[in-house]
Amino acid sequence: MDFQSLPTDAKSILALTWSDYEPYYQDLEARELTEGNIQAWLDDWSRVAETADEHYWRLDIATTVNTADTAVEEAFKTYIETIQPYVKTAEQKLKAKLLASGLSPKSFETALRMMRAEAEIFSEENLVLLAEEQKLVYEYNKLIGSLSVPWEGEERTRAQMFPLMYEPDRSTRQRAWEAVEASLFKERQTINELWEKFAPVRLKIAENAGIPDYRAYTWKQRFRFDYSPEDCKSFHAAIERVFVPAAKRVYETHTQRLGLDTLRPWDIYVDSMGGAPIKPYESMGEFKSKLHTIFQQVEPAFGDYFQIMMDENLLDLESRKNKAPGGYSLGLHVAHRPFIFMNHTSTPLDVQIMLHEGGHAFHEFERAHVHFYQRGEIYLPAEFAEVASMSMELLASPYKTKERGGFYTDSEHARTMIELLEGIITFMPYMALVDSFQHWIYENPKEGSDASKCEDRWGELWDRFMVGIDYAGLEDYKKTYWHRQSHIFGSPFYYVEYGLAQLGAVQVWSNARQDQQKAVGDYRKALRLGATVPLPELFATAGAKFAFDEETLQDATNLLEEVIQEMEAKL
Repeated sequence: MDFQSLPTDAKSILALTWSDYEPYYQDLEARELTEGNIQAWLDDWSRVAETADEHYWRLDIATTVNTADTAVEEAFKTYIETIQPYVKTAEQKLKAKLLASGLSPKSFETALRMMRAEAEIFSEENLVLLAEEQKLVYEYNKLIGSLSVPWEGEERTRAQMFPLMYEPDRSTRQRAWEAVEASLFKERQTINELWEKFAPVRLKIAENAGIPDYRAYTWKQRFRFDYSPEDCKSFHAAIERVFVPAAKRVYETHTQRLGLDTLRPWDIYVDSMGGAPIKPYESMGEFKSKLHTIFQQVEPAFGDYFQIMMDENLLDLESRKNKAPGGYSLGLHVAHRPFIFMNHTSTPLDVQIMLHEGGHAFHEFERAHVHFYQRGEIYLPAEFAEVASMSMELLASPYKTKERGGFYTDSEHARTMIELLEGIITFMPYMALVDSFQHWIYENPKEGSDASKCEDRWGELWDRFMVGIDYAGLEDYKKTYWHRQSHIFGSPFYYVEYGLAQLGAVQVWSNARQDQQKAVGDYRKALRLGATVPLPELFATAGAKFAFDEETLQDATNLLEEVIQEMEAKL
């Protein structure tokens, strides 16, 4: 068959049915594999696999762009019911065929290890359950995306309310915070009922795969070969010893600067240094233009990539009703293009989100030359994918001033750098909270399936890790805060990656403070590897150590606090 005849444009890909895909998979399954033809076979497989993958992600993206689009909803459901199960089965047969051949194509060792893990947990019985799980995730996203907040005579999205957290007037911040929390809290029962549908599905998935528990299933599913659940728990403990006290120092500093007796949740984001709220841009055109200038200075190729994204409408950045929450960058692997999704708030947070997602996007461009199973998100180690994004937030820091074509005056830049670095410090305990919570859920499946017990456990873990924020009288809001953490619902156990990657990114940035050009060069070399080498080697190529230990955490904390002091001297 001519695999090059597979469509490359979005409209044609979205029109495909299983009957269109099936002959290609049959052809691949029928071929005898030899040393002489393995590379051509892999190339053809890559072509059909990336088409099915792009088909799925284009539909998934469409459901987040407009959660109220019933036609898109129906098309997405049709895909996961009538195409995805057959594609997954066909893909697994090809993986089994490759493994049975005993062949080991060049640079494919890491992919083969991942395929063996997939083979161990694959079960045709689970195809229906996995589709059911995706429908539940869609219901969660649809519910959260539909939430609106009444504010001074109008309805706003939660993202549109976020700038109010920067308002100097404390009573305005409190009213805004309470309005946002109330909009989510009124859905408490609905979200809890939805959660209690997730747990039985996931437990059954593990059972069908012959795995003793869902965490063990997820460990294989996420290809966590280089660390264990016990490593994660050691990581949580190290964070508790190093980052929790550092975060408490951050909160105490804010409390003192604001002249408060206690720091309440609506006081976290306001600039405690007394400056007016920073509005980094006036229009989307200005926002994109300045981002382009920054990326160009980090590395000219990155500026070129971002220009392609602007030219080809691969950015959806505005906030609007019926748009899913959050932000992401996803790869369209036939087009060899990323797509960035964000909900703008007209605050410095937008700049950081776009630098972060830009790192993901450039990773997609850089690794486009390797086989789908060495570059697709399915096999790309998330722990390093987040190094790509988090490092960009820091590598771009020298270029964010107006003098360099960026967004900020010198004092604004110092303020935003302090906010970024303090945010890293305060994020690490929250990451440990989310990851600890998920370990508890699946270690205790009976209690973890009971939403009320989840609320209680979340509250206990919050008090362990989130030291320094006063939630007195707001305990119900604290206990239900996990409702907004989409990873718990849609990507179970996907969160520790952010903490591990943050450590890697701080190390890349530490190198850049000594030699920016070399650090960026090493970072780019690592991006180009895709998933062709194990996780520790990806970190090492980028100039970082893959680590959980207290010493590495302490080095990172020391650097962050040192630069915060440098920035404070510039105010």
